[in-house]
Amino acid sequence: MQVLLGIFFHFIGGAASGSFYIPFKKVKGWHWESYWIIGGLFSWLIVPPLAAWLTLPGFGAIISNTSSTVIFFTLLFGVLWGIGGHTYGLGVRYLGMSLGNSVVLGFCSAFGALVPSVYYDIVPTSGKTTFNDLLFTPWGRVILLGVLICLAGIYVCGRAGMRKEKELSDTDKKKSVAEFNLVKGLVVAITSGILSSCFNFGIEAGKPMAEAAVAQGLNPLYQNNVTYVVLLWGGLATNLVWCVILNFKNKSFGDYTSKASPLLGNYLFSALAGTTWFLQFFFYGMGESKLGNGASSWILHMAFIIIIANIWGIVLKEWKNVSGKTRVTIFAGISLIILSVLVLGYGNSIK
Repeated sequence: MQVLLGIFFHFIGGAASGSFYIPFKKVKGWHWESYWIIGGLFSWLIVPPLAAWLTLPGFGAIISNTSSTVIFFTLLFGVLWGIGGHTYGLGVRYLGMSLGNSVVLGFCSAFGALVPSVYYDIVPTSGKTTFNDLLFTPWGRVILLGVLICLAGIYVCGRAGMRKEKELSDTDKKKSVAEFNLVKGLVVAITSGILSSCFNFGIEAGKPMAEAAVAQGLNPLYQNNVTYVVLLWGGLATNLVWCVILNFKNKSFGDYTSKASPLLGNYLFSALAGTTWFLQFFFYGMGESKLGNGASSWILHMAFIIIIANIWGIVLKEWKNVSGKTRVTIFAGISLIILSVLVLGYGNSIK
């Protein structure tokens, strides 16, 4: 039952992450950096402490009593993740929901799932899954198989994106993804995928705060909410600096007060996008509390994001004018990712 609950929570979190960019598409007359940072203020500054206040009373005292070393490394990984999160938005902007998410999350899945287990081989920690565990236990090998199947599915999704690039005319590309740019998109998406995995490392670095919450008798289901407050400060710092630079460069500060755009709607849709993005972390923490923060939790989360994002790509007609073979390819990739979820769930159940 715990495994099923963990998978369900990861599905909700993945659905939130795979859907968060949709409200941004409703923003009119603003530059990208303007709506991105308004959404980010909700994702990283406003909603996280609100969620922690509702679920972990006294979370502020836990943070203030945490060692400076833990705070530093949690913030550091937050800053690195923030760079990944920023380039994630650019990856979706240039490649679309389907291809952008598949490339970004492919690299994010591999690094985020396996690097922590390698770290725990070097620095043994009680209760943590090591890479040796994955290699030399029956349940570990099943989980590794699930990881490999997921990466294969992501590769197939990427191949579908490449086929789409070859088949569509420039006009069709602009219709499906307004700013489609394969080379620029792949560069930022790969960068994003690698750096976005630092979020998983940040959860590990901030684990003493989550453990302190549990030690105080607070609900372990929400233990990571206190860690998110600090971790997401790092993400806010990175994105705020870059978006302000872009505001200066593009002379886009006027967006925030321009009467030529639907201001109320723009603020509401940006806030909705940012809040939806945070919900992925909220439910990831709940799933992680049931399955543990190992390879399986991270891959499940990434897999569900890819599935939902590709469904949105189909709904938004990003694949409308491609050949039947390319459509079969993208569905095959999604099917492999779904299979990986089932394999990972089985691996956790026999663990």
